[in-house]
Amino acid sequence: MNSWLSQALLALDHKVETFYYDDDLGGSPELQARLLHRAEEVRPDLVVFCLFRDQFKRETLLKLREIAPTLNWFGDDTWRFESFSSKYADVFTHIVTTDKFSVSAYRARGAKSVVTSQWAAIDRHSKPRFAGEYPYDVSFVGQFHPYRAWVTGELAKRGLKVACFGHGWPGGSLSSEKMNSLFRHSKINLNIGNSTSLDLSYLTSHWKAIPLALKSRKTRSQIKARNFEIPFFGGFQLTDYVPGIEDYFDIGRELVCYRDIDDAELQIRYYLENESEREAIRTAGEKRASNEGYTERWRKILNQVGSSN
Repeated sequence: MNSWLSQALLALDHKVETFYYDDDLGGSPELQARLLHRAEEVRPDLVVFCLFRDQFKRETLLKLREIAPTLNWFGDDTWRFESFSSKYADVFTHIVTTDKFSVSAYRARGAKSVVTSQWAAIDRHSKPRFAGEYPYDVSFVGQFHPYRAWVTGELAKRGLKVACFGHGWPGGSLSSEKMNSLFRHSKINLNIGNSTSLDLSYLTSHWKAIPLALKSRKTRSQIKARNFEIPFFGGFQLTDYVPGIEDYFDIGRELVCYRDIDDAELQIRYYLENESEREAIRTAGEKRASNEGYTERWRKILNQVGSSN
């Protein structure tokens, strides 16, 4: 079980029994038997999964469902529904999807209980104290990706330096504490997706851009945990528009979205110059995101799951 999930359930005063299978990611017959045996021993009220691979066979999950209700968190349905999630739609008692557009597809494939939820901020982490000044004008945190590199590189050519951190960047990865502090101490936190971009400026920027775009399986952008982490820890967020983000934030009042590189440049310059407006949006975003942590997410999920039984 993921640490963010176990922390949220513990915060809601639930007893959590963790089943580890890190040493058997191949889904051996022994793993299948061990899971069923553990469930028979514990007899839990609910078995919660966050499967991203096929370590557990359909037959195992169907047998497990006879012992206790089961639930799986599917967090990548915008691009993995057909290739992965759809194969498990009818084997779990409850489905949680972060893609509201996949709900009808789940039901069409036999899912009885489908809950729409979303990624969130790890609200067990302490919020950073503002030091009184902003060392960074614009920052970005996330794994290196060619499109992200193009966006930040193009902004640099236009005189807008973006401090980049994460796996693959010269700045390297940050601890959770340092990352959360960076959010609070950046005037603008840029959020850049890593799905296929059809921005013509990008596609014509390098001969590899089109082949990489055609090869990528991420054909549709999705809301990420970063969309909630930035405002939760007190940062101003400028993000690429993602379908559904308006369900969680008031665009223009609690965060700002950009369409393409030209729009990103325009808005970065505007909000760097207009501090009072930027701070008003940052404050409103932080207030809104205070209810967008994993504890509150799972409170709502469990309430919905409970009412459907």
